[in-house]
Amino acid sequence: LTFGCPGVLAVLGLEAAAPGECELTRLLQDKLQYEMRLQYMKHYFPIDYTVPVQYEEVLRPSNISRLRNGTVSEMALRYLWFHINSQAVLRIREVLPEKHPSWKYTRELCQLFDALGKEYSQYRQTDVEAVVADLVKLVHSGGVESRRKAVRPKALLDNCLKVMRMLYGVPCEWGRE
Repeated sequence: LTFGCPGVLAVLGLEAAAPGECELTRLLQDKLQYEMRLQYMKHYFPIDYTVPVQYEEVLRPSNISRLRNGTVSEMALRYLWFHINSQAVLRIREVLPEKHPSWKYTRELCQLFDALGKEYSQYRQTDVEAVVADLVKLVHSGGVESRRKAVRPKALLDNCLKVMRMLYGVPCEWGRE
């Protein structure tokens, strides 16, 4: 699988987060600071502006908790997070003209997801739980229009950050500096 952000590869990492994953998600966390999300994803957009996304492209902490309770592995959850959020950034980029003030910011997010995809490519691909594999297929299928919902760009990145902290915070020892 490939993404609209050039160079992103769809492969799995290991159960424990790799040092490269931790470094890249830490950089992503820095790019997703509240002030930046507010400026680039809210203030630079019209009031109540929404982006059409597939229902499955909205990944909330509650989704992760439910999947964890269904015994989905952390590796598979990070795989799912990676796919959904690289697509979410792509959905936002699709609506931006190149001269839009948020264009460069979303390009930088895309580049971090590209690098994360390359990090995952260093590992051999393994099977993930069927529920995760099915969700990833749905996200990349383009979806049926009836499965779309309107979401604010900032809400997509808010969820991206919250779920990323859930999945990478402990294995990457965030907050222990």
